[in-house]
Amino acid sequence: MAKYIPPVQSKVSQFIDVIVLMILTFGALYIPLFLGLAGGTKTSPETTVVPTWESLGQNATEIAQYNALGFADAAAAAPIITARYDYGFSPVALIAMIVVIIAYYALMLKFSETEYREVIAEKFDK
Repeated sequence: MAKYIPPVQSKVSQFIDVIVLMILTFGALYIPLFLGLAGGTKTSPETTVVPTWESLGQNATEIAQYNALGFADAAAAAPIITARYDYGFSPVALIAMIVVIIAYYALMLKFSETEYREVIAEKFDK
């Protein structure tokens, strides 16, 4: 049986492959940020009363740490202390993500089958 020798890829093709993979990687990381789909939204309740450390539920140690960070006034630290994440999600975005994952899986199965058949044909067909 003849020893299998894989096809050789040129340096230019390797460079183009690396550039395309980097673009896809950075795109996958930054597109959700640009579309506003990444990260939790923080909301702070609006208050008309001037907050105090006690009304914010802070003890002496926590107050000392906020003072060390430059928040000497409780009103300045209140938005940080009272901020809460919004855990809501969009059903449309969820369905879109499911469709994208299933389409990607089907595409990879198709490409893998095609490549597998090519390798088998190259190796064993006479």
